[in-house]
Amino acid sequence: MRVAVLANLKKNAPAWPGMSPDRWDDLDSEETIQAIVAALESRGHHATFLEGDPTLLDNVRKLRPDICFNICEGHFGDGREAQVPAILEMLRIPYTGSQVLTLALALDKPMTKRVLTYHGLPTPAFQVFERAGEPLDPDLQFPLFVKPSREGTGMGVSAESIVQDEEQLRRQLELTFERYDEPALVERFIAGREVTVGLVGNLRSPVARRMPEDDEAPRILRGLHFFPPLEVDLAAYPAEEGGIYTSRMKTELAHDFHYHCPAPLPPEQVEELNWLAAAVFRVTGCLDVARVDFRLDASDNDRPYILEVNPLPGLNPGYSDLCIEAEAGGWTYEELINRVLDMAVERYELV
Repeated sequence: MRVAVLANLKKNAPAWPGMSPDRWDDLDSEETIQAIVAALESRGHHATFLEGDPTLLDNVRKLRPDICFNICEGHFGDGREAQVPAILEMLRIPYTGSQVLTLALALDKPMTKRVLTYHGLPTPAFQVFERAGEPLDPDLQFPLFVKPSREGTGMGVSAESIVQDEEQLRRQLELTFERYDEPALVERFIAGREVTVGLVGNLRSPVARRMPEDDEAPRILRGLHFFPPLEVDLAAYPAEEGGIYTSRMKTELAHDFHYHCPAPLPPEQVEELNWLAAAVFRVTGCLDVARVDFRLDASDNDRPYILEVNPLPGLNPGYSDLCIEAEAGGWTYEELINRVLDMAVERYELV
């Protein structure tokens, strides 16, 4: 098949004076693109990289691919991860991964948490701030966690994100507004372990974006493959990282990543995490591949709380969580990339 690999390279991103130094931390490296292209070509596909910027509209029509392997993060706008899929749908070109609504939703952390809360899925209590002077919800108790509402790759997350009192909260809100110019998400800080679950596949259609009404109904996960959970080894990092999975750990220290995979968890807890990951996949409308991030509450017998879902998980073969999990599950990188493609090919009935 002719496959267009669509991404936004860091080296091609726009720049301007005063730009935040982490502005493009979620964009991809040439290393990642080359690895994806090689993986696709190892199975006989003809893969070509196209930059996911305004030139794409003409370039993808010239290339006329059978399908696109999409990992575009976008540059501007609060729905930037959905922009390239919207173009592809307008042109009626098939593509891998989740569709427009899901990508726009998942980028907006507060909106995602509202959906999870509506469906009774465990996520830390939260409040969205648009101004630093807004009163704190009396139901929220310190310590709290502050982060930008629409960023990825841990952008804006550091040890200072954990705030212990009103003074720290107001200072961190001001910093978040100044640096990212978007609402801030403030949620209950869950002290404990950080675990992520990767999955590929699709729930068997038709699937509504809702949980079964009967809580005692059998848990149907058919169509999804779960990789062994990965736990970030927070104790292996300097104390100044604050015991959380910071932006610095995901970028500057990415090639020296410390983790346990499979995470040392009892089978029943892995089953619970898989069920919650499948539920998030379902209610947010994910397709083909996703990663769901959790914190395990050390004060409540490691009870899991959903932090967020990433329908565009990183695919760097050297350090991305999903790739490490796939390897721990006995998959090669080539198998992972081509399974994602196969899931989309099946959905579009291309074979």
